Amino acid sequence: MEWFRSIPDETHHGPFLKDVLTLVLDEAVFKANRRGEPVIRWRLPQELLSLIDVQTRDQPASHEELLAAIKATIDFSVKTGHPMFINQLYSGLDPYGLAGQWVTDALNPSSYTYEVSPVFTTMEEAVLQNMRALLGYPDGRGDGIFCPGGSLANGCAMNLARFKAFPSVKTEGLHGLPRLVLFASEDAHYSIHKMAALEGLGEAAVRSVTCDSQGRMDLKALEAEIQVAKRDGVHPFMVVATAGTTVLGALDPLSAIADVCSTHGLWLHVDAAWGGGLLFSKEHRHLLAGIERADSVAWNPHKLLAVPQQCSTLLVRHEGLLKACHGRDATYLFQKDKFYDHNLDPGDKYIQCGRRVDVFKFWLMWKGKGSLGLGKHVDAIMELSRFLIEELKKRADRFKLVLETPNFVNVSFWYLPQSIRNLDPSTQVYRNKLQSVAPKIKEGMMKAGTMMLGYQPLRHWPNFFRFVTQNSGMTRQDVIFMLDEIERLGDNL
Repeated sequence: MEWFRSIPDETHHGPFLKDVLTLVLDEAVFKANRRGEPVIRWRLPQELLSLIDVQTRDQPASHEELLAAIKATIDFSVKTGHPMFINQLYSGLDPYGLAGQWVTDALNPSSYTYEVSPVFTTMEEAVLQNMRALLGYPDGRGDGIFCPGGSLANGCAMNLARFKAFPSVKTEGLHGLPRLVLFASEDAHYSIHKMAALEGLGEAAVRSVTCDSQGRMDLKALEAEIQVAKRDGVHPFMVVATAGTTVLGALDPLSAIADVCSTHGLWLHVDAAWGGGLLFSKEHRHLLAGIERADSVAWNPHKLLAVPQQCSTLLVRHEGLLKACHGRDATYLFQKDKFYDHNLDPGDKYIQCGRRVDVFKFWLMWKGKGSLGLGKHVDAIMELSRFLIEELKKRADRFKLVLETPNFVNVSFWYLPQSIRNLDPSTQVYRNKLQSVAPKIKEGMMKAGTMMLGYQPLRHWPNFFRFVTQNSGMTRQDVIFMLDEIERLGDNL
């Protein structure tokens, strides 16, 4: 067979693919995620360009050159499965999820019709129904879709809420509609503003509601903002509550917010992209009490449950609404005279057409661990966060918690170098010095490759570290190492 044909040839490609698989298993799966191995080998772009030939060429590379490029790519990429990658709201490398991703990549499916993806479309409906049942929707009824990230899930929810209130918007657009506004806490995900802009509402349509001392949406402030909006002559249509804010991990009071929405006839969307996995935990699911009353819920299994990137869902209480809002009945895909029930084709309720399969890796993890195992995974992560809080309190002369009693995974804290421990915390000098501490320590850990831990300012607080993990392979000893490393890197600042 000619070398350029896009079909696997066992003689030509078999040894190469086996070598790739061995290389990936050895270097990216096992070695890369061992303690003692670097989380990252930090290089600036010009250094990377000298190590990896990123330019494409007219002539084909040899298999040996391709293997070398793969090895270099692994070497200089961030090892997100490493126990000390605690930088973002995704981490870990689940073996079942990885296997699931390999299978779907090999099959290269798209899930818009049953005829091209009979197994995966069937799996999608089953998994989405089971997720809705975990939410508390009766018998798992309702609807749902997989989304390319939580931001798009939130955007779809906004589109559904607007369509439910004003169905004519689908055909006529915003012309003739009242000025629409929605409400989200000041710590809600930035995608709420982005999606409001994208959907023609404008960023100003998002009325920010102040948070309480724990970072949760303040109910009195929400009620006040609704009244202000009505006095302004605009039309409230939606409240976005958050179950796990990005920085503080705050869980908004969902039941009380649902009461407010019921009183004012507003759509309740819960952004549980981060916190949704709590529903698997018998010990902690009470933290999401009231989520069963939501009209829609965004939930990213690739966050708390550590499903490989990406795996995001939007779950909806109202049957048929997704299709009514998004459907176009394209006759080259969704023919009504198919030899099977055309209602098995899910694609028309999605915004996108071609769509990679994100269900199988999650389904395989769920099958491999069971709901029991996923619950234990969540419990292990929550216990680790509680352990960190206790360790920080033991080192109270060097560390300070941002929130004394966080109730989710996120633990936010400052490290206090010797140079500022005796300064007056109320002074601007102290704040300026504290602001510079986390970035300097972050630079040190990145260049050393020992770990990756995120930091940020928030409202009136200067830069602080945010501990988050989804890797249930992380241990108490890893937490102690993290604190010791921060002290090592920051003591002389």
